Amino acid sequence: MHVLVAITGRDCSKIIAALAARLPGITISQWPNCENLTEVEFVIAWLAPAQMWSQLPNLKVVSSFGAGVDSIDMSLIPDNVVVTRIVDENLAQDMAEYVLTHILAHKLRLKEYSIKQQNMLWQPKRAFNHRHVVILGFGELGKSCAKRLLANDFSVSAFSQSPKNFPLVNCIQHRNDLTNVLPQADYLVCLLPLTAQTKGFINRDLLAQLPPHAVLINVARGQHVVAEDLLWALDNQVIRAATLDVFEHEPLAVEHPLWSHPAITVTPHCAALSDVNSVTGQIADNVQRLQAGDKLNNKVDRTKGY
Repeated sequence: MHVLVAITGRDCSKIIAALAARLPGITISQWPNCENLTEVEFVIAWLAPAQMWSQLPNLKVVSSFGAGVDSIDMSLIPDNVVVTRIVDENLAQDMAEYVLTHILAHKLRLKEYSIKQQNMLWQPKRAFNHRHVVILGFGELGKSCAKRLLANDFSVSAFSQSPKNFPLVNCIQHRNDLTNVLPQADYLVCLLPLTAQTKGFINRDLLAQLPPHAVLINVARGQHVVAEDLLWALDNQVIRAATLDVFEHEPLAVEHPLWSHPAITVTPHCAALSDVNSVTGQIADNVQRLQAGDKLNNKVDRTKGY
């Protein structure tokens, strides 16, 4: 068995060391330093170079290094190759804490007070009495966020593209139902998978359906939000504020207006960072399952893209 690590933009030494410890006797290489590409059966990928895929004639499995698979160009991978993703409980817990924290920060006006502190202004106000959260995308991360929000006395509606049933959550599937829910949304949390259908999902038309006090929190992918439309919505008081953890191009360019907008909180794609031990444990398990001819975990439905 030959495993190839094709992850760009980061030091992979810890990943390879963790895999080697879990997979004794298995060859592990890193792109482009791999002499026997014809022997590669399993690839761990994140933004892998396009020219690599055609050089892997015996490829059987591609594992995303993250929870999403939007970093993998499915059109370059043969139909008979299985694609898997990571499902990390720690990731879900971290995401839930991040979402709850930023909702409470907006509810309690913390950014407003931070700005006032800089100007030495003593102007107390009551916290906002807003408690309805609408979650876009209701996979494992969305469900974890819903649990934490419900435990803190928020009401939750959740939109997904497949039917879901979750205690105390108003689960909706159709866009018409979403249209009915958005005008009652105090906080809109984006956790959608990135597909051709969800790119630009949060645009001027959708933002205009929210009440003026609404807050957007995007922790999915930057491509879900049309940045120009969000700036328009904030500048025209269509919505009140936004927290953005993800951006179309990362890191966010220093000259980008999102940095300095007074109604926007920017964080550096840190809402839920993958734990190397947890991720490599799941990947190693699937490598061993492939060796044994067993069913793989966390397979992606390639027709849906997630």
